[in-house]
Formats: sequence, structure tokens, C-alpha cells
Amino acid sequence: MSKERIVLGGGCFWCIEAVYKNVKGVLSAVNGYTGGVRANPSYENVCSGATGHAEIVDIAYDNDMIKLEDILDIFFAIHNPTTLNQQGADKGTQYRSVIYYAHDEEKGIIESSIEKHQKEWNEKIVTEVSELGEVYPAEAYHQNYYNLNPMQGYCQVVIAPKLQKFMTKFPQMLS
Repeated sequence: MSKERIVLGGGCFWCIEAVYKNVKGVLSAVNGYTGGVRANPSYENVCSGATGHAEIVDIAYDNDMIKLEDILDIFFAIHNPTTLNQQGADKGTQYRSVIYYAHDEEKGIIESSIEKHQKEWNEKIVTEVSELGEVYPAEAYHQNYYNLNPMQGYCQVVIAPKLQKFMTKFPQMLS
């Protein structure tokens, strides 16, 4: 097994986490915060917009089972990378589309993926590509949110359609 890591932000972390927990080869998907100026921020701190953090999902995956390119294909299919600091009704810098890389090889793969997926959008992709800094896990009540709260309104109206889109478009990647 070749364990790798990628950190993605695509709006509310509950949505991204729900999808990647169902991807073959993903070992873990942990909701958290990164890209800001405050150590160990709380959800309330991040939602204030004052810390600069993004809601992210810290993904560990088996590179022998799934490639970074596949993970990014899913990412660009399940969120709108053309809206700045917003996904649907969720607005603020914490909801920005962002990919954090650990080394230059990853950065190159990410930039190639953005170029590839730009052809699918009329608007310009505004996904931020930044070097990975410290990642802070989100509070326990944010982890595995969709699976623990499937009947909650946000889960049914926002997360379920993204999960369905993933399952329809990438059936071969279902775990």
C-alpha cells in the first residue's frame, strides 16, 4: 500500500466528506480547517470569517488503488469550482474552492486537472491552489456528519444530490 494525502475544500465539508467516504481506495476523510492564521480554530471562529481558514476534508488514500487524478475528477464533478467563496447558499471565504498540495509534483497534477476540467465550465475555475500548512481537525460533531444525520434537512437537500451525482458518474469508484 502506498499511502498519500490530499486536502480539499469545496464548500461545506460535510458534502465533500460524504462523497469521499464512499470512494474505493480512500482510507480516511476527516473534516477540518486549514489556510488561516489562528491555531486550533473552532467552527465558530472559522464561520466568523476572521481566521481565514477554509472548511476542508483531509483525505488519506491508497495510491495503489486510486490516483490523485481520479480524486480530483470527483472533486470537480461534485462542487462548483467557478464560484468564489461560495457553494450554493453557503457564502464566505471558509467555503472557498481550494486544493492544498504537499509537494511540487502534486501541484503539477492539480494544475493539469484544473486545465482539463476548465473545458467543462463556461466560467473560469477559481479554485485556489496553495501549499499545505497546519490542518486542524473539526469538532467531533462535524465528523461523519451525513452518515449520522441522513434525515437532517441540509443532508437531504444539499448533500444527498452530490452523493447521488458521484454514484451515477463514478460507479466504478464506489467502495
